[in-house]
Amino acid sequence: MSLDLAFDDGQQAIADAVAHFCAERFDDDAVKASTGTLPDAWSELAALGVLGVLAEDAEGGVLEAVAAVESLGRAAFPGPVAATLMAVRMLPEPERVRLADGAALVSLGASPHWPWAPEAQLFLEVADEQVFRAHFPETPERVETLGGEPWGRGVAERGELLSGSRAGLAIYRTLLAAQLAAMGTRLVSDAARHAADRRQFGRPIGDFQAVAHPLADASMRLDAAATLARAAACHLEAGAQESGVGFAAAAHVSACAAALEAAYVCHQVFGAVGITLEGPVFHVSRRIRQLASLPPGPDASRVLVDPCASRPPEATA
Repeated sequence: MSLDLAFDDGQQAIADAVAHFCAERFDDDAVKASTGTLPDAWSELAALGVLGVLAEDAEGGVLEAVAAVESLGRAAFPGPVAATLMAVRMLPEPERVRLADGAALVSLGASPHWPWAPEAQLFLEVADEQVFRAHFPETPERVETLGGEPWGRGVAERGELLSGSRAGLAIYRTLLAAQLAAMGTRLVSDAARHAADRRQFGRPIGDFQAVAHPLADASMRLDAAATLARAAACHLEAGAQESGVGFAAAAHVSACAAALEAAYVCHQVFGAVGITLEGPVFHVSRRIRQLASLPPGPDASRVLVDPCASRPPEATA
């Protein structure tokens, strides 16, 4: 299967429109101050048609969703973007319309921890590569997180199994991978600019191999993850579900590792200012860590890539 991973004109237009929206309506100060979805920005994102791009009656597909998510990732836009897009594809019309219009929020998780639960109206549980409806007998306890995103703690009652779980989770992993890779790329770009301006011993610190080489390595790993995410999207759009599931899992594993490594490298480049709340990059790196911890997590994806990863190592004499 030959793949052209470049966006076509329509997909690039989506990426550009979302990037322009983020630049105009959602700056870094808003990201740093956010402790939730920022309802106005979320509603405007819905009005652009982004949240409904994967609806059955929409003209977009997984590549269009990836184009939008890459731009949202570079802006560190908060909210359950990947979970919403997956749910819009899987849920029936009344709920799909509410999500696409920004009138409802979805939490995709597993007991006892539920992302975005304090703001969510719809709950989906992921378990054993299946997606179920979930219902709470009591309101989940609010839990603050490193990424500034509100989670909830509680035990949900499992409801009906949703059809299309395997394909839905492949879409979810693809979009998470695209978002993480874009966030990591944003970090590397910011760190590279800092390395070009910051001087030590009469030279920009970017001239030193100990700075330049880790940034270059991080950039290549992020490019590989973004490429895998686009490849997964191409397979899924072509109806090649089995290969799409594999590519999506590989992209998720790759993006989690690459983005976390990029966060580490870039904090080293920025030094102490990199880990201050008001600093230039911590609002991005903390959301990377949050996204990389979302269920079902990279370990579950790793098993899809290599089933042997789930087996305990054999004892050696």
